[in-house]
Amino acid sequence: MERYDLATGSLREMNAQLQAVAPGENLTAWEILNPDGRHAIAVGLDAPIEVRVMGPTGYYCSGMNQQATVRIRGNAGPGVAENMMSGKVIVEGDASQYAGATGRGGLLAIKGNASSRCGISMKGIDIVVGGSVGHMSCFMGQKGNLVVCGDAGEALGDSLYEARVFVRGSVKSLGADCVEKEMRPEHLAALENLLESAEIDTDPADFRRYGSARRLYNFDIDNAGAY
Repeated sequence: MERYDLATGSLREMNAQLQAVAPGENLTAWEILNPDGRHAIAVGLDAPIEVRVMGPTGYYCSGMNQQATVRIRGNAGPGVAENMMSGKVIVEGDASQYAGATGRGGLLAIKGNASSRCGISMKGIDIVVGGSVGHMSCFMGQKGNLVVCGDAGEALGDSLYEARVFVRGSVKSLGADCVEKEMRPEHLAALENLLESAEIDTDPADFRRYGSARRLYNFDIDNAGAY
């Protein structure tokens, strides 16, 4: 395993080394020591490597991730896995606001709680939260799945498109055009796979599903009050 200590090394140099790893190389396992809340750790990766960040991170950890598996052994600051394309990011603590924002693919697993706007404008990413999420989560969610094992805050799924939202606990309020929908066998099967991939042992049958009522796709004067 390759180790990089941010107490003595440069963040820019560390990211350059990680980004330079090409598929097929032997440098497949990395450990980042003393992250101490620094911003933009392990961003822009594009190889099937494993990176363990041994402590809390600041803004945008693992942003724009492709192929890599990044495990954060602590809390993550705002925008973790922002614009993620593929691979897996696991946060073993809590995540701050807009986790997984605009993500297009891959899996973001947060073992603790996530703050406001989790999954905002998600475009294909799957996000599994072991705890609760804050207000405006999955706002303008276009594609993908948001799974919440705890409770959801106000305005869940506001202005939702085709992203699916699963919540095990209570929902403080639903956003514009977000409604509860039937949980069918295919949804239970997909949810079971997501929970297993996120390393969270919870019964899919305990969840409810939410999605778009599809009233706001095109402007209609009769729905003006919902915008």
